[in-house]
Amino acid sequence: MKSVRPFSGAVPGRLRVLVTVSCLVALAIAGGAIAGAEHPPGPYRFLATIGLFALARSVALWIRAGSQRLGVHWGEAALLVGMCLLPPHWLVAVVPVGVLAGGLISGAAPIKALYNTAAATIGVAAACSVAAALGGVGDVPPLTVRTGLALAAGGVTYWLVSFPFAAAAIWLTAGRARARNAVFSNLSAKLVMLAGNITLGLVAVGLGLADFRYLAAAPPLIWLLHEVYTARMRAGDERRAWQELAGAVHAMSRLDVSGVVSAAAAGAHRLFSPESVEVAVCRPAAPTQRYRSDTAGEVHPVTEPPVDGAGVLVHELSVGVETVGELRVRFHDPSTVGARERLALSAFADALGAALHNASSHARLQDMADRKAYEAEHDLLTGLVNRIKLLEYGDEQLRVEPNAEPREVALLLLDLDHFKDVNDTLGHAAGDQLLRAIATTLSARIEPDEVLARLGGDEFALLIGSPPVWRQGSEYAAERARQLAAALAAPVEIAGVALSVEAAIGVAAVPAGGCVMAELLRRADVAMYQAKRTGRAICRYDPARDAASTDRLALLAELRAALAVDDQLILHVQPAIDLASGEPTGAEALIRWQHPRRGLIGPGEFVGVVEQSELVGPFTRYVLDVALGVMSRWGAEGLDIPVAVNMSARSLLDRNLPADVAELLGRHHVPPERLVLEITETVMMTELDIIDDVLAGLRALGVRLSVDDFGTGYSSLTFLARFEVDEVKVDQEFVARMGEAPEAEAIVRSTVELGRALGLRVVAEGVETAEQKAALSAMGCEAGQGYHFFPPMPADKTAKVLWTLREAASSRGAQVIPLSARTAQPGQE
Repeated sequence: MKSVRPFSGAVPGRLRVLVTVSCLVALAIAGGAIAGAEHPPGPYRFLATIGLFALARSVALWIRAGSQRLGVHWGEAALLVGMCLLPPHWLVAVVPVGVLAGGLISGAAPIKALYNTAAATIGVAAACSVAAALGGVGDVPPLTVRTGLALAAGGVTYWLVSFPFAAAAIWLTAGRARARNAVFSNLSAKLVMLAGNITLGLVAVGLGLADFRYLAAAPPLIWLLHEVYTARMRAGDERRAWQELAGAVHAMSRLDVSGVVSAAAAGAHRLFSPESVEVAVCRPAAPTQRYRSDTAGEVHPVTEPPVDGAGVLVHELSVGVETVGELRVRFHDPSTVGARERLALSAFADALGAALHNASSHARLQDMADRKAYEAEHDLLTGLVNRIKLLEYGDEQLRVEPNAEPREVALLLLDLDHFKDVNDTLGHAAGDQLLRAIATTLSARIEPDEVLARLGGDEFALLIGSPPVWRQGSEYAAERARQLAAALAAPVEIAGVALSVEAAIGVAAVPAGGCVMAELLRRADVAMYQAKRTGRAICRYDPARDAASTDRLALLAELRAALAVDDQLILHVQPAIDLASGEPTGAEALIRWQHPRRGLIGPGEFVGVVEQSELVGPFTRYVLDVALGVMSRWGAEGLDIPVAVNMSARSLLDRNLPADVAELLGRHHVPPERLVLEITETVMMTELDIIDDVLAGLRALGVRLSVDDFGTGYSSLTFLARFEVDEVKVDQEFVARMGEAPEAEAIVRSTVELGRALGLRVVAEGVETAEQKAALSAMGCEAGQGYHFFPPMPADKTAKVLWTLREAASSRGAQVIPLSARTAQPGQE
């Protein structure tokens, strides 16, 4: 049934041995058959048998298994007819002639034709033996069920014998994997064709037994069956080929280059059964890397030149205009690669190029991500970890695990002495060289449980995660500090100058769980500055010298409790007075803290601490709530005086602030134009869009904005151009110095004129004397605020004062433009 094209050109030595042995065995079988033959039949039977086997061998269906082409012949059908035309001995004797003639007619190589002839001779001999044992053949016996089964068994035997010969030839020429692929691929189709061949042979035998002339109908039947087989095999081949191609392309969908190359080599061997596959991968700014697979499909990097020759198909791998590599596929017999295989190989190469491009892009992105991650955690100058990574690692060390043994964590903070002199004298390049040398010196002396970091500038830190259990952490850390100081004192040559480095080292140690890493770093920083102030090289942290440590933490804890009650944070109000009429134009809300232990505390003692903590949001909302409550009570009494509340820059980083203000205004039923929010020029230093968004949201509510301490910042005019405000408040420092400093008076005068030009109300803060009031009135300043008028007072007392001032101004017939109305500019309505 089957022939194969496993060899052409050079023939392996083992295959020559197989061919030789097979031919000798077949020759012996044929000679024995001739010696035992008796009474030869008529010559037409010989000629018919030789013609049948020649035709069956020359006309074949070709099944593709990878790059191998397996020929499916009509040998079984010819065998069944031949067993009825000739006795077994004569059949075995004449079959080699027909098979050899058919092979040569079909253009097979001589060695292949001999091999196939030997295989067919051995197969026919085995088939005749089985058929004769089952039912007897020769001299046209009647076609009964028994003889039909005997003939069918002979056909199956012929197929089973020829099958191993084909597999052996492929194994010796192309390898075990391709032999296995050739044998088992399309197995179901091969069995169907075997059944069809045997059926066709039995039909031909039956027709011939009934009337020899009926055999004329055999060729059309053979042609029809041939076409059916051809269409079936072609459809099956195409379906399997594209399925395998799709599977191979899917297997290459990986994110690593080596994985893509391995999958590509395996897929190419499955699809095309080549001798070898070579993939060249182009790498940016690096030599091209070549990978080559052997016949077993194993992939290895190679440095040898690329394979070349007549049997090598080369495809450039590219995506767009970018070349990502090259694919070289070498075939033992390039004649087996037809147009379909070349198209499939081209599609495979395009998919491989895309996969390599994707993998290369992913590798570059991963490298970039790794580099960014490294840069985020390391100092690029020295290669040490930076502050962020030190804080992260320190928090891990300070975390207390359940049922863990007590332990301490220590930190050394080193700040170089006179480092600025190195930069100024030798240049910044020498300074960088010195920092790298120091990092090298310190890195050589750290222990396995220690982490060395550069915090920035000339500051280094050493975190000691687990000091020895038999020593206190601060003592061990102080000893380590002395060791590092001694190491730094060793001379190092920088820019041709021998330098001996000295440093101030702060030492801090706490039990695990005693604080967070940021607090431990702050304590080491305090100790380091203590060392610098006292002129000592090493100083341990002393809580008694750190006023900010316990007091600040305690203050925040107590303030958190104060926000939860109603009797500690007290609102005082200071009126702002119209300088011309004496009528109140507004008031400023000022918070005081009635501390249970310390008594009344002014805002200067705790507001700064609040603004640097997470309490700034709750504190701001508390003050707004209290101030709006006062305004609500005043409004119910007919006192519609605007009240200003100070806002810190951090409060304006909260996008929920406009919504919270709107909710508080609605709860207290206060018109938004009566609420004035005072912001400082430090907001201008924060170039964040969120500030603009929050202020725009507040303006949309109708809330008024005032600039506090105007003139003290670096960008006052830019501030007014960036934000739409209603009022500016001249800083009290300029007001206090007007009488003695002409520049201060000029600043106040300019501010008043600028406010008048922009249509803004100008309020002078810190008015303490009548002379200051008179000078401000002469300049055209509209309002003033200060102890000359009234100090900050409790809200109920302020209400009485405001009523008195309003009645007095009313009795004089004064008319004051309230803050809620902007002064119209020329051309405005």
